[in-house]
Amino acid sequence: MFQNIFSNMDGLEKQCNHTSCVILGDSLSVLKKIKSNSIDLIFADPPYGLGKDFGITKDTYSNIDDYLLWSRKWIDECMRVLKHGGTMYFMSSTQFMPALDRYVDENYYVINRIVWVYDSSGVQSKAKFGSLYEPILMITHNENVNYTFNYKDVMIEAKTGAKRNLIDYRKSPPQPYSTTKVPGNVWKFNRVRYKMKEYENHPSQKPESLLERIILVSSNTGEIVLDPFSGSFTTSAVANRLGRKAIGIDINPDYYKIGLRRSGLAIEYNGEVLYQDKSRKTKNKSKQDHYKHSSQTALSFAVEGVSN
Repeated sequence: MFQNIFSNMDGLEKQCNHTSCVILGDSLSVLKKIKSNSIDLIFADPPYGLGKDFGITKDTYSNIDDYLLWSRKWIDECMRVLKHGGTMYFMSSTQFMPALDRYVDENYYVINRIVWVYDSSGVQSKAKFGSLYEPILMITHNENVNYTFNYKDVMIEAKTGAKRNLIDYRKSPPQPYSTTKVPGNVWKFNRVRYKMKEYENHPSQKPESLLERIILVSSNTGEIVLDPFSGSFTTSAVANRLGRKAIGIDINPDYYKIGLRRSGLAIEYNGEVLYQDKSRKTKNKSKQDHYKHSSQTALSFAVEGVSN
């Protein structure tokens, strides 16, 4: 199935089945191998250009212009492979999204500017207001595109008039306020925290609930969802669970292994048992020892489970 999406898969390290394809490689290079007008939905959560450590790579650029140039390249490649009626969502930092928004607004069409808000238990700056949101841009090719928007699949509780049993006299005849509504463009989902069931050892994992909303509203069963910066491969896992087909790409072998496991493609890789690593990165020595012990315990259970 996925063979038809790619113009050439030679040289790619990958594993695929009928519902999911996980690829190890540089996103731009892999995107160039995908046929134009072939993907229904894209979710892109790229490095933000803020110096975060992603294991084998560090999100560092010599200057802002280099980061923006790289971003425009992958945006253009994604839009090339996106179907004419498709939708792309992408995230960026609050610092750089305005420049990328301007670029997209001039070359494509912005459907929505979405704000994902969350609380933070971390220490906040004493010199300025802490950042408690991340911007998401929802885009398509042009304003005439008849894009998918399954609003009935993402309705949320209406907490105003319906909660108070009020009557809406604007309707004829008057009737109680609806108990549900279409979400607005401010989304509140909790960040993925250590010890949560869905947690993976990744520095910028996005919550499954956020991806559920995007995939449900902007794609249909059996359609293809692409994530060119898959990381923890939440997009692939959620897309498969919702009956979509998924293509996930990442350059880091450790994240590639997460993708193999979460997509149900493999339980081992080159003789290594694949398990959910519940450890986390920290500079605290006592916590490091604790997490190391926890990970070793998890590994022993994983190995026992496979051998049994």
